[in-house]
Order: sequence, then C-alpha cells, then structure tokens
Amino acid sequence: MLIGVPKEIKNNEFRLGLIPSSVRELVANGHQVVVQHDAGMGIGIDDAAFEHVGASIVQTAEEVFAKADMIVKVKEPQLQECRMLRSGQVLFTYLHLAPDPEQARLLEKSGCIAIAYETVTNKLGGLPLLAPMSEVAGRMAIQAGATSLEITNQGSGILLGGVPGVAPAKVVVLGGGVVGTNSVRVAMGMGARVVVIDKSLERLNHLDLQFGSRIMTVYSTTDAIERHIATADLVVGAVLIPGGSAPRLVSRDMLKNMRHGSVMVDVSIDQGGCFETSKATTHQNPTYIVDGIVHYCVSNMPGAVPRTSTFALNNATLPFVLALANKGYKDALIHDPHLLNGLNVYKGKYTHKAVAEALNVAYTPAGSLLQ
Repeated sequence: MLIGVPKEIKNNEFRLGLIPSSVRELVANGHQVVVQHDAGMGIGIDDAAFEHVGASIVQTAEEVFAKADMIVKVKEPQLQECRMLRSGQVLFTYLHLAPDPEQARLLEKSGCIAIAYETVTNKLGGLPLLAPMSEVAGRMAIQAGATSLEITNQGSGILLGGVPGVAPAKVVVLGGGVVGTNSVRVAMGMGARVVVIDKSLERLNHLDLQFGSRIMTVYSTTDAIERHIATADLVVGAVLIPGGSAPRLVSRDMLKNMRHGSVMVDVSIDQGGCFETSKATTHQNPTYIVDGIVHYCVSNMPGAVPRTSTFALNNATLPFVLALANKGYKDALIHDPHLLNGLNVYKGKYTHKAVAEALNVAYTPAGSLLQ
C-alpha cells in the first residue's frame, strides 16, 4: 500500500501523522510512504530523516492526495483537503464530525473511507487513539488556565497554588475521564484546591482511591455544577460522548454567579463544547470574554506541544496503520471490531451511530457494507 502524509494546515498545527520510526516500520512491511516537503519541520524533523528510512518526498499536498491509497493525518481535513479526497481512498485521522456538518458532507461526497481516531475503541471500552491527546490536553488545560488567570490576560490575578498565608485557587473539573484525571493531577500538583464532578460513581470512586483527601469528588447534577463553579477560579470542561456532541453542562445564566476574571477552559470544544458560551478559538487568539469570564476554547490544544503530542500519538496509531496497510482496509475492519468502531463514513454512508444522530443523517451499520 502507498501511504501519504500531508503537512497539516490548520491554524498553528505542527503535529504530524507519521514520524520516521513509524515510516521505517511501514517500509519494512513492504509498503511505500510519501511525505509532503517540510511536513515535519515544525517539530524538528527534516525531509532527510524521512528519506533515510525509505520515504519519498513530494512538494505539494495535491501530490500526496493524488498518489496515496491511505492518508494518515492528525487533524480533521480542512475543506480544501476534503476536496482532494477520492472514492475508495482511506483517510485515517481525527475527524470530530458531530459539530462539523460541512466536513461531513464533503467526506460523504468524496466516497472515501473515513476512519476517526477518536471513535476507535479497545477491549476495555476505552478510546486508545484519543487517550494520548486527552492526556496532553488535560495537563495543558491547567497550564493554559493558570496563564489565563494572570491579570495581563484579563484574569482575576490569582496564583493557582497560592503562597503561605494566601489561599490557593479553586479548580473545578467537569468530567473524570482521561482529560479530567490529568487535569486533576496537574492542578493538585500545583497546589490548587480541586473539585472533580462526574456522573459515574465508579469514576468518582476510582479518583478517590487514586488521590484521596487531596481532592473533593462530587456527583454531577445541575445543582452541584452551578454551586461549585460559582466559587471556582478555574473551570475545566472535560466531558465526552464518543462520536457525539458534548453535553452543555454550564449555561450562560450560571456565569452570572461567577467572579469576574475567573477562567473556563473547554477541552470538549472539538465536540462542540460543554459550555453554552463556548466557541472554538485558535492558539493565535485563544481567549475571549463573556460576562466577565475568560473563555479558553482552543480546538487543537495539544498542537501547542506538537513534538510531544506527535510522538505520543504515533505510539498509539502505528499498530492500526500497520493493520490497515498489511491486511487492506476491508479485512482490517472486518477482523477488528474496535477498529471498525472508528469507521465514520464509508463511501457516502454514515457508519457511526452517534455521529449520524448528531448530524441528523441516516445511519448504516458498518458491518452490512463490508460483507
């Protein structure tokens, strides 16, 4: 199979679909890899590093898309990239289709086989290709929130960990999954008072056993959320419905009870956001103010640390890339139900139920299309 790696073009996105060590594995398995010129320069990997392990370098994204049987990316294809996809071509990347009907329509029209990292599962019910970026995003949420609290960034001027004689900030984390757990770890490590809110008693019990009395665990209700964010200095939105739109947990009315200069970081923004007032921002312009509350809603947060993120992501995606290349997409999907869960769009049909419901389009079970 010929695998193509284009340069990412989303705002301030420097991550990379494949690194040289991944390319080496693919070449050793008898495959060809074509990489766009300077695709890795943002993380310090030059073309020579790819050529050294057997990749070919081409100048443009158009050449990559025209040659490749499978495109391996990081972020969802931008509109001009969607228009370069062709029928029968495999696209393996993050898609986040639920809040992006325009991208979905273009993928449908292209006739490609679109497999989303974020809906691939494992035998434990986890999301192994989302987890590495969720770990990064969860840790970065506290870092971004702490910076946004600074007075020069229109925050309330509070130091997250406080100092002797001055109380630390209160951090409220909505969601106790991978993002939430990593947010809790970093916030706690910085000395903040941490409250984590989740609707799963099992998750709350796990967090209680992991962190003990250093955090407060709270069962999620509208009343609990409203009460705790009213006294929060930093709120992290870390909820996820695989493939679907994030639930709106914080209404605009709730903001009225928060102290001006408090910060809300919405890690769920890739799936539409879990705050009513959320709208996607970029690393270039990461924040905006609503009713005196600072909102940080960068939709590719791990892109701020692209080298760490790229290597972490490749560790998780490489086995699946190899399976798709070695077996062909059809056999790989048929023989791996967890990879099959990643199939979102197949030759014009929507094959992930949560995605189809979020987009209000017809759902076709993937298995019925692959026989």
